[in-house]
Amino acid sequence: MVGWLLVAVLLVLPVTPSMAFHITDPWPDAAATEGIERQTVTFDSSDPFVPRDIGRAPRRTVRGVLFLPLHAPPDHSVPAVVMLHGSAGMIYDRAQYGPQLAAMGVAVLLVETYVSREDMASRFIDRVIHITETMFVADAYAALHYLAGLPQIDPRRVVLAGFSYGGMATQYALYEQMARALSPDGLRFAGHVAYYAPCIARFADSRTTGAPLLMLYGSDDELIRPQRCEQVADDLRAGGSAVTIIAYPGAVHQWDGGMSRRLIGRQLAGCRFMVARDGSVRDERTLLPMSGPFLRKLILGLCTGSQPYPIGRDDAVRAQSNRDFGAFLTRVFTAAAD
Repeated sequence: MVGWLLVAVLLVLPVTPSMAFHITDPWPDAAATEGIERQTVTFDSSDPFVPRDIGRAPRRTVRGVLFLPLHAPPDHSVPAVVMLHGSAGMIYDRAQYGPQLAAMGVAVLLVETYVSREDMASRFIDRVIHITETMFVADAYAALHYLAGLPQIDPRRVVLAGFSYGGMATQYALYEQMARALSPDGLRFAGHVAYYAPCIARFADSRTTGAPLLMLYGSDDELIRPQRCEQVADDLRAGGSAVTIIAYPGAVHQWDGGMSRRLIGRQLAGCRFMVARDGSVRDERTLLPMSGPFLRKLILGLCTGSQPYPIGRDDAVRAQSNRDFGAFLTRVFTAAAD
């Protein structure tokens, strides 16, 4: 009897923005995401090579994939996540976050930074040289403004999440220096989530937007240097943001992908960059400026190791990271709605 009374009370309660989503555990399976549509959308961004180029870089039309919850009301009540892919581009396994979150009432915009710049580079190495982290950040804020213009989305409750290379950009986007340049109207992300992001760059100006950051990585990820990530986290805390680091025991890079454990790529963990207050970027060891593709290629050639690093799917870690990500979204969305 008590159970039925509770259900009846819940049915007559008004649905407030903070109640318009519900993160479940486990996350929805494929059957539960049937009916979630994916829409290809475009929005305006730009191509700044480094932060100093923001405002004078060529314009760029960027493509993305939008997932909206079923029956999303046009009352600006739906929270959202902007997602940035890694250096491998938008892989299928990563795209599963879209329909899963949409099934739980959270819109998702997957930004296709590489596909949108095929005129600049199409091969892996060329992409890393010519399409920079700053361009990822420019796309992130362009996506935020696009979502803010949709009648379904609550612009106060949009979180930025990124994976690996995109995770680095997610951290960069937290600095007020970047936000002020790319979003002078004051629109900001409510939270930031970095999945297995190498902690390569530090900013001379550590002031942040004040949004919280969740850093997730595996204890056996050879692209991660925990001491360096702690330094970056301390910078961000001093700059005004709460930072939570979760390291999953035994996990390696890309635990949420589809590949079994194997060795790939080259080591970037030893690279160290500094972003100056004027937006220029230098290599900490050689002091070379990263002012264009030639010097970027030279700097990366000097700091990357020849040894590959392990990646590998781990369903148990994916389930736990879903819980941690979901808990973060719930806290951030609820707080932003108050």
